[in-house]
Amino acid sequence: MGGGDEAGTGLGVTLDRAAVVARHRVVADGILGRSPPAVGNGEFAFTVDVTGLQSLPDHYPLPDRYGQGVGTLLATMAQWGWHSIPPRGEESRGLASTMRRYDTAHGPADFVDLGGTLSATAQDGLTPAEEWLRANPHRLDLARIGLWTADTAGTAGPGSTVRAADLTGIHQELDPARGVITSRFRLRGRRFTVRTAVHPGRDAVGVEITAEEGAAVGLALAFPYGSGAWGNAADWSRPGAHRTRLCREHGGRRIEHTLDGTRYTVHVHGPDLTVENGGDGGDSGDGGDSGDGTGPHRVTVRGSGSRLVCAVEFTPGGGSGGTPDGPDLTGEEVLAAAASGWASFWSSGAAVDLSGSTDPRAAELERRIVLSQYLTRIHCAGSLPPAETGLTANSWRGKFHLEMHWWHAAHFPAWGRPELLERSLAWYDTIRPRARATAARQGLPGVRWPKQTGPSGEETPSDIGPFLLWQQPHPIHLAELVRRARPGDRETLERWAPLVLDTAAFMAALPERTPRGFELAPPLVPAQESYAADRRRLRNPAFELAYWAWALGVADDWRARLGLRRCERWRRVADALVPPRVRDGVYAAIDVPPYTLRTDHPSMLGALGVVPMTPLVDPAVMERTLESVLADWDWDSAWGWDFPMAAMTATRLGRPDLAVRALLLDVPKNRHLPNGHNRQDDSLPLYLPGNGGLLAAVALMVGGWEGAARTAPGFGPGWSVRHEGFVPLP
Repeated sequence: MGGGDEAGTGLGVTLDRAAVVARHRVVADGILGRSPPAVGNGEFAFTVDVTGLQSLPDHYPLPDRYGQGVGTLLATMAQWGWHSIPPRGEESRGLASTMRRYDTAHGPADFVDLGGTLSATAQDGLTPAEEWLRANPHRLDLARIGLWTADTAGTAGPGSTVRAADLTGIHQELDPARGVITSRFRLRGRRFTVRTAVHPGRDAVGVEITAEEGAAVGLALAFPYGSGAWGNAADWSRPGAHRTRLCREHGGRRIEHTLDGTRYTVHVHGPDLTVENGGDGGDSGDGGDSGDGTGPHRVTVRGSGSRLVCAVEFTPGGGSGGTPDGPDLTGEEVLAAAASGWASFWSSGAAVDLSGSTDPRAAELERRIVLSQYLTRIHCAGSLPPAETGLTANSWRGKFHLEMHWWHAAHFPAWGRPELLERSLAWYDTIRPRARATAARQGLPGVRWPKQTGPSGEETPSDIGPFLLWQQPHPIHLAELVRRARPGDRETLERWAPLVLDTAAFMAALPERTPRGFELAPPLVPAQESYAADRRRLRNPAFELAYWAWALGVADDWRARLGLRRCERWRRVADALVPPRVRDGVYAAIDVPPYTLRTDHPSMLGALGVVPMTPLVDPAVMERTLESVLADWDWDSAWGWDFPMAAMTATRLGRPDLAVRALLLDVPKNRHLPNGHNRQDDSLPLYLPGNGGLLAAVALMVGGWEGAARTAPGFGPGWSVRHEGFVPLP
């Protein structure tokens, strides 16, 4: 039965949400080095190995891109946890040293640029200042928390007293319904059970360890220096560059860690705990780290005999400034709060059940849907736009890419959870002065949003990022999705109106007026970044043209809803943008030679799919374009969000057969690991835009869009799509 016929609008449909989620527990009966599970809350995440802790970091490697050392997927990260290595000499020249002048339609303008070259495996010719600016600030791996036992000899890495060879009988389950990881194993013949969770509202890990009688148990904590390397967020080679101090506090112990200008505190609380600096019981220490588990950057937490229950909470700042926001937590409280918080999450928003489908792909799609909701809730629902590897690893040194913000988080309001997007959407307010200064430097009003950045909003030197355009409409699109999830809510409209209107002011002023109409003129780099070397001459990328026209129209509608006069300039630009170029009956990616390279992102598909219908796009031409792309695109060079993008295009064209085919295309970069993550390659072993993109595509395929002819328009014969709670997309 077709999805639309069975599901209708979802009204009156009662789903067994608990059963849907329960079908997709993550189970491991051994070390899956590419696929560790994690617990988290959007602001903080803790990724673990088969011990339920971080005892075996070397067995979960994160390969390096640029010869800077192998990292690990077992990280402890928070949205506030950033660090900069103090610059020296030429490193301190700053962003001004990377400015280069370009001719634009509005006169000469300075852009942050890059003198050297970058690839996926090498970076050549960068100045010391460019290298420093790309590596700083970087997100910190806050601590390594491994299993400690009294009868285990040797170490397997910083903070660990467990060896993989000592483990047998491994069985681990992540229960996404409760946000709890339960790990069972034998360590040198003795049975262990470890339960791990993160508090839903505080940056705290709750741990319960129970061992067979005769084994004393505890935690081994280790604190690294910050790292500016790709992927590797921890530097264990500089013990003298930071300070770890263990202090007493009411009801437990406090560990203060200081790295240059970054300082944070770790609070350890639980009954009958013994907390010692290294292995010697001291209260503080400085100097070298011996690497044997007893150095000053290591702390041992021992429980009472064969059982330990404790909470390990991280707070920014030190001393009184690092005080938790609330009373001391116990391990039991963290575990219980996690279960309650996740129960609330799964009972809210939208849900979909594909179990009645006869299509053999249904079970795998439902698994991806459930686990992608879990993963984006952990990694993409915080107060900053997420990095592409979230709070698990430091792709691009933990910096986030604003063109990916839509793919990470646009699904939240479409799934009836707008508040999870609003957390990071509010961050744009904090960088508006810097974005306004960027636009002004280029002779334009409004705000020009950066591409690759950290919490401050400062651009990162690049031959791509400062010239990219398609992140500019995102704040308008994201705000519109929030508004649609709360129709008629004046407070929502007024809250996000400044963001929408400032963004539109820049967008309306940027295009060049020519005899053909308004054009997106150089310098620019399209979403398909393959053309970056030609940024001085590129024009009119297809996706960006349609996105520009639609977003300016949406912004003008916001003016009307606010009771303001419509902006004639915005409408005039939107209506007079040149149409995308058509060659051989299909849309080209750009308006100048080479027109379309059939590698990387097939970005022209986004002009109808991600973007609703606009007068700039002919559906018949777009359907031929989609068929052409699916026929012979180099999918090995594509990225995880390209498949959902193609599925959205097919859905809006009324081609559910192609929508499901594109969404589940069986190629390496469109596979989802046992833990639910969308792997790309060795140096990008997880890729959250693929997870968020899948959820955005499913929202369109199931919930449809305003004015859609039927429900579940992305599914055809063989699919039973029972659903509730979706907000139709524009």
